[in-house]
Amino acid sequence: MPPKGKAATKPKATETTTTSNPTTTNTTSQTASQPSEPTTVLERSQQRFEKTRPFEAARRQQGLSRLSKEDQKGWICDQLLHLTNRLPAASRSCLLGPKASKEIWWTVNGTNSIVRGLKHKPEPYTTWGTDRNGHDVGSYTIERFDERFRKRIALTALQVSSRVFRENVEREKRGFVDARSGREIIVTEREIDEEKVRRSKMAALKKDLYGAITGKLAESVEWEDVVPIPHEEPEGALAAITYPAEYAEAMSYLRAVMTTKEYSPRCLRLTEHIIAMNPAHYTVWLYRAANIFALDLSIPDEIEWLNEVALANLKNYQIWHHRHLLVEHYYPTISSDPDALAQFAKQERDFLIAILSEDTKNYHVWSYRSWLVGKLGMWEDEEELKSIEKMIDEDVRNNSAWSHRFVLVFSNPKYATPGKAATEKDEKVPQELVDREVKYAQNKVYLAPQNQSPWNYMRGVLVKGGQPLASVQGFVEEFVNKLGEGEEEEEVKSTHALDLLAEIYAEKKENEKADLCLRRLAEKWDKIRGGYWEWRRKCLTQSETEKAPGEQVEKAEEGIAAA
Repeated sequence: MPPKGKAATKPKATETTTTSNPTTTNTTSQTASQPSEPTTVLERSQQRFEKTRPFEAARRQQGLSRLSKEDQKGWICDQLLHLTNRLPAASRSCLLGPKASKEIWWTVNGTNSIVRGLKHKPEPYTTWGTDRNGHDVGSYTIERFDERFRKRIALTALQVSSRVFRENVEREKRGFVDARSGREIIVTEREIDEEKVRRSKMAALKKDLYGAITGKLAESVEWEDVVPIPHEEPEGALAAITYPAEYAEAMSYLRAVMTTKEYSPRCLRLTEHIIAMNPAHYTVWLYRAANIFALDLSIPDEIEWLNEVALANLKNYQIWHHRHLLVEHYYPTISSDPDALAQFAKQERDFLIAILSEDTKNYHVWSYRSWLVGKLGMWEDEEELKSIEKMIDEDVRNNSAWSHRFVLVFSNPKYATPGKAATEKDEKVPQELVDREVKYAQNKVYLAPQNQSPWNYMRGVLVKGGQPLASVQGFVEEFVNKLGEGEEEEEVKSTHALDLLAEIYAEKKENEKADLCLRRLAEKWDKIRGGYWEWRRKCLTQSETEKAPGEQVEKAEEGIAAA
């Protein structure tokens, strides 16, 4: 116990200007001045510091060297007292002997210092921290601070009650028995409803006090055991993304369950919730697939759900990659059952037809459809070919449908050579198949001569079948009449026919005729691409120059052989 101080004696009239109080050192005007009433929390704390640590406050204002000897001694005792008070009793007795301790207490009692004063002078931002808007809490008015303090107390009380509820839920799962009543702990519906209300209040208080992201998941009992991992932008980010609160909350929970590699029905529902907000989130789709496979859920049910999402997001690529993964996972279970395989192929085709009716040239859908034909072995599926023919009949300019028809017809492993490129000759392709496809393309050309799709298709068929372009010269010349015989007499029904005719003449080494075709395209029939056609003419001239030396060498070799 500290020694008792001497009874204070009534000061004499001549002692009114002594330096027993360091705050009145040197001048009597300082004694007369009284601090004004504090308007902020920081001001109130600073005034309390000056009252409880008068020697330290004086040292800060005047400097240690300018204090009187008596005040310097008081400051040293004050510092030692606060230092030793923070130490354990054993360490305190080792640091200060009985005599030194008695002298310190004698000095402190004589100056009426408060032993339990503030250790440090309050400073802006560091003492009270900042609020959710980054403002210094110390700058709050006393009334506003008291209101904030009451909210924090209310939040703490709600958190304690919520913790008790969670503990009871855990005890119920483990079958604990109440020690007082001897009955098993059961969480009632009323308690669950009270917890929902409690969490709603907690969320509102957290947002008001700290700006914490809260939402449906934070208020849900189902997610109470998950600690969300919020997204943190790097320091000094030039373009920080401001995510909607609901999306940011959902992603913070997704990071948490992905970190622990949890696969559960609630995780599946979480992915559905996020996909509804951002269907292009590639990582969420991958995690959803992992959950489906880990839980061994029904692939047809997932595909049925996916159909609705795909129809609502036509240009989304991630949806089709997810579908690809589902089919890869599902295929081994039906590959040995022809009926099940055919039924699944029909279901997929029906949906693809439906979604292509919304967007006939959707690249993602066509890419998936080409892969599906190979995966399910739909090469000789008459319904697949008929559906493509129907789409071409509806829009003969649908180049995507033409491309799929080429894949369907000429990639059949029954007669296609593995590894052969689409523009490479394949000796295994039946001649009757080539003839059929050439005839099909020609019939579509008659419908729209200026449509490039059937012309390109016919070229591809001829190359694949190893037939010369000249085999269709008669057909091509139907669309080009009296070329070069005059502006009025010349008739070209299709610039694509004139282009193909130039290639046919070049193939037959009739370069003058080929040059005429290209020149007329540049001069009249396709002026907008005049530069391209002129380049083609130069290529034609260069090919003649390169071939001339070769032909001379061949003739010389023939002469030597004859000799």
